[in-house]
Amino acid sequence: MQYPKLSSIVAVCTAAASVVFLSLLGAAAPPKSKALSSYDPQVKELLARMTLDEKIGQMTQPDQEALKDEADIENLFLGSLLSGGSSDPKEGNSLEAWTNLYDRYQARSLKTRLAIPLLYGVDALHGHNNVIGAVVFPQNIGLGCTRNPALVEKIARVTAEEVRATGIQWTFAPCVTVPQDIRWGRTYEGFSDDPALVKKLGEAAVRGLQGADLSNPLSVLACAKHYVGDGGTTLGTGMAGKSPLDQGDTRVDEATLRRLHLQGYFTTIAAGAGTVMPSYSSWNGVKCSASKQLMTDILKGELGFQGFLISDYNAIDQITPDYKKAIEISINAGMDMVMVTARYREYIKDLKELVEEGRVPMARIDDAVTRILRVKFAMGLMDKSRSQLADRTLQKGFGSAEHRQVAREAVRQSLVLLKNDKKTLPLKKTVARIHIAGKNADDIGNQCGGWTIDWQGKSGNITTGGTTIRAAIQAAVSPDTKVTYSVDGSGAQGATVGVVVVGEKPYAEMMGDRKTLAMDKEDVDAVNTMKAAGIPVVVVLVSGRPLIINDVLAQADAFVAAWLPGTEGQGVSDVLFGDFKPTGKLSFAWPRSDDQLPLGTATKADVLFKNGFGLKY
Repeated sequence: MQYPKLSSIVAVCTAAASVVFLSLLGAAAPPKSKALSSYDPQVKELLARMTLDEKIGQMTQPDQEALKDEADIENLFLGSLLSGGSSDPKEGNSLEAWTNLYDRYQARSLKTRLAIPLLYGVDALHGHNNVIGAVVFPQNIGLGCTRNPALVEKIARVTAEEVRATGIQWTFAPCVTVPQDIRWGRTYEGFSDDPALVKKLGEAAVRGLQGADLSNPLSVLACAKHYVGDGGTTLGTGMAGKSPLDQGDTRVDEATLRRLHLQGYFTTIAAGAGTVMPSYSSWNGVKCSASKQLMTDILKGELGFQGFLISDYNAIDQITPDYKKAIEISINAGMDMVMVTARYREYIKDLKELVEEGRVPMARIDDAVTRILRVKFAMGLMDKSRSQLADRTLQKGFGSAEHRQVAREAVRQSLVLLKNDKKTLPLKKTVARIHIAGKNADDIGNQCGGWTIDWQGKSGNITTGGTTIRAAIQAAVSPDTKVTYSVDGSGAQGATVGVVVVGEKPYAEMMGDRKTLAMDKEDVDAVNTMKAAGIPVVVVLVSGRPLIINDVLAQADAFVAAWLPGTEGQGVSDVLFGDFKPTGKLSFAWPRSDDQLPLGTATKADVLFKNGFGLKY
């Protein structure tokens, strides 16, 4: 995504493709879902009744916090709204506030002449992560280490249920990027640097979000993003003065683009993803949001995508300084719906003028609106016998113990054991004393990372219902075991064993780009201080990507990569104490030094750990 408040992530729609949704109970796969184009008879009938203003309204998605007047929803016939990364209800981030927000806006859309409901979009990227009390799952990099499509599907299904509990029907996920330079701040949004694994897990996420039938009230519209090559940008081509990689230029030939970066779209579209979000980034100097080759020729033509394209947050602004010209280029290239903020009235005026001036053909407008309405019909939004307001009975399961158990299992399977000298792990629950240290040991916000309550995430007690790693360890040990704690590792003398939880603090796109992946001095010092106490030391790394860990690894008796595990810290303690054995395998290669970066284009023979590495007990 881009600017401080909103996010960016939208996805892929399918069409002639099939949705193969395997139920959580392991039942046989249900029949293939209907192609989106099968709704064209109903769509054409409605389209014939629409004015140009109503059509353009369907192609417009403002951020809710940028609405100049809520009456614009009905007066401008808006087809969609979103809440970007930090675009929250004014009443706060509670479940009730989010549900009331959705219902208030949706009720307005139903007052229009044709009563076409809003599609409301959010960045529910690892759970319904904008809402306090939601279950927050491991970020995608951790899920990649599980290599478990069935688990990823189950996570997406739980996420869909929690999203629908607020009435919202669309998430800008899954992200099927294939990051090639882990200095990129969005690395953790990718499942792997291996496109084969991304294909499997992206498909599973779509099945979980959308289910077997988009019209099911528990289904959430998926959005495959960011199309295409967002993980392949060249260092130094990103946003000047802000980020060296984010929103940069992917400089590869078409064969490489297809082999590395297009693979996740084949499977997510085949799985039925209804929307796709073009990337902020460029391919060989051409913005993806301006590329007819990428959006129309390849995606809609070659891949047969029958859903609609949604731009990233204010992305068309970057095409050319002339805003009206930027709209003309993007719409004619194949963009169907545009995510805008404060300029939504200007966008609507300009697009109408472009049609009246003959610069955007009416056929292109009708195609875009057809694609949007196909999705709305498929989702049951046009079913007049069905309420489009939130079903608040779903809230009884929101943040439930059952949902948290799925997240806890995801944490267990995502952990990767990188070192275990002298069988330091698993720890015994009956040891006399465990000393815990590190800035990430007792911090839910740091465990969750970016895209959690706030766009960039935040340290501290940002949400409720979760368990920190420190609290999980305390709960796991015997009543006779003493657990002590210091952030800097001091006071460890006399302990039986030490556990130091170190790593990164939260960040998201743009702000997360780094030129070096060296560990923070405070983390290195905490490990050294603990080691100086003369006790075995277990290091747990909480991070959104591999870091340069050589010095810390040498000091550690055992080393666990925990990624960004989310709210359920017990999943970490389950593995540390051997209740569950480590099964995770690295989904990214791990560099020895910054000099080896980007690993995606360099030899991977001499890396510290290869993709697929992971020890067991």
